[in-house]
Amino acid sequence: MKATTMKAAVYRRYGAPELVKIEAVDKPVPADHEILLKIHATAVNSADSRLRRADPFAVRFVFGLFRPRKPILGGVLSGVVEAVGKNVTKYRVGDALFGATAMVMGAHAEYLCLPESGALAHKPDNLSHEEAAALPFGGMTALYFLRKAGVQSGQKVLIYGASGAVGIAAVQIARSMGAHVTAVCSTGNVDWVASLGADEVIDYTRTNLSTFGPRFDVLYETVNKLPVTDGVTILRPGGKLILGAALLKEMLAGGWHTLFSGKKMIAGVAAETAEAAGFLADLAETGRIKAAIGRVFSFEQIAEAHAWTDGGHKRGNAVIRVCGP
Repeated sequence: MKATTMKAAVYRRYGAPELVKIEAVDKPVPADHEILLKIHATAVNSADSRLRRADPFAVRFVFGLFRPRKPILGGVLSGVVEAVGKNVTKYRVGDALFGATAMVMGAHAEYLCLPESGALAHKPDNLSHEEAAALPFGGMTALYFLRKAGVQSGQKVLIYGASGAVGIAAVQIARSMGAHVTAVCSTGNVDWVASLGADEVIDYTRTNLSTFGPRFDVLYETVNKLPVTDGVTILRPGGKLILGAALLKEMLAGGWHTLFSGKKMIAGVAAETAEAAGFLADLAETGRIKAAIGRVFSFEQIAEAHAWTDGGHKRGNAVIRVCGP
């Protein structure tokens, strides 16, 4: 008899990491156009952390005012198709896939149903499930914003917060686009970020960026820690400021500062698509992007992974091994 329940990491109210508990819940059944994935690996990223804490408060208006409407977090995964709906044609049982769940969430579990049209792609053979799960959050976000900024070969691009999941991907994707990449991170991450292919690495604890003057075509702020004024100051005329992690306050400041400067602010929510997943798969398969794993946690350690992510200074991704080797 097939199991009708599964393990999932569940949070019933907003707050601290220890509120995330492993529970037995109903195992999903795929609808006609859905696939059922057995999840081998997932990750806890900054989006999961913010949703768990309801930070900012406006999160509650979408995900539940008093308690979470979606008690199972998780926006990325790598796994194997276990079953398909009767109308599915794109994938077959046994396919190894990776990708993002978009607003469905739910990847912090043993199984998840997703539409076959979702932000998924075949996992490259040269990646483990842990490595594949580390790609989509940072990779899709970075790809979306760098494309929106129209990054071109020869441009000078600065990535602020280059050791986080988004920053790591942004450094590598911008390099694959032919840009000259300057990465900004803390002292302990300088050598590691340089190994990712950055042309220049700056230690923000030792260098005041506001003294640089206008020299960059694109500035991608991935962690919402660089003052908007400093970002605008070091952009060339016509330059683009990507506020990838900005809240309303920073977006308003960015809009004001760029209004009369001839520079452009780019912000918002990154789109997650099957095309983006396929693009990342191609980059990974050809060695142009490498998954950056900070730590690997067991499924039972997922609350610890949340706490590590909350620290704000993690290197790479907090990957969760759900099942299998």
